[in-house]
Amino acid sequence: MKKLCFNYSEFDLLVCTKQRAMYRWILEPAEREALLANIALRNANINYHLIVEISCVSSPDELFNLRRAYHNRYKRSLEEDVATNTNGHLRQLLVGLVSSFRYDGSEVNASLAQCEADMLHEAIKNKNYNHEEVIRILTTRSKTQLVATFNCYRHDHGIAITKKLSDEGSDGFHKAVSLAISCINDHNKYYEKVLRNAMETVGTDEDALTRVIVTRAEKDLEDIKKVYYKRNSVQLEHAVAKKTSGDYKNFLRTLMGKEE
Repeated sequence: MKKLCFNYSEFDLLVCTKQRAMYRWILEPAEREALLANIALRNANINYHLIVEISCVSSPDELFNLRRAYHNRYKRSLEEDVATNTNGHLRQLLVGLVSSFRYDGSEVNASLAQCEADMLHEAIKNKNYNHEEVIRILTTRSKTQLVATFNCYRHDHGIAITKKLSDEGSDGFHKAVSLAISCINDHNKYYEKVLRNAMETVGTDEDALTRVIVTRAEKDLEDIKKVYYKRNSVQLEHAVAKKTSGDYKNFLRTLMGKEE
């Protein structure tokens, strides 16, 4: 049977919130992430936050499958579209993140972690956020190695590297670096913040709410719910129920394990 030509990204943007949530849910994970990445890149103001999130939270195999799905669906590489829509050091960072195939083991080189923590400290202290070494470290090291590096930074300087970065600037590259570190260091904590911000905003950011619940439902949503409760002293299901309504609320609560 001949496959129908269909612009999934256009469809996703046109349907209502509940339909969008259900449509994204029925997609295979790699197809879903490819769709989200394409929508982010098609935005008038590129949503590089989502590109960083997908790149830094995904496992090496997941990211590889996403790139393959993106290529099959849009007849272009994800790297190509990221490069086309960005420039300068932000482009270098984002292309490096989406094209990475990190080592996924648990081994850590303690002396290397210390050395690269010092490199990051010097880059931040000198306000040299565009330093090539920062990009190299964040786009090539394993997540386990990077967490060790971030821990060394905190131990040596008495402050989390993300907190230090947030105190120093707000340009696109700086924000992307901070976001990458947050996603790599503790993605459950990162997603808790996304959910909290989505429900604190006026009118509720349903796109962010849908994204997190749908993409993490079969992975680590239970862990994210625990972090959310610890941070906010309220169950995520109850918070979502207060901020949503109708079939959309029921669908999200079902994904969270609370059938109506």
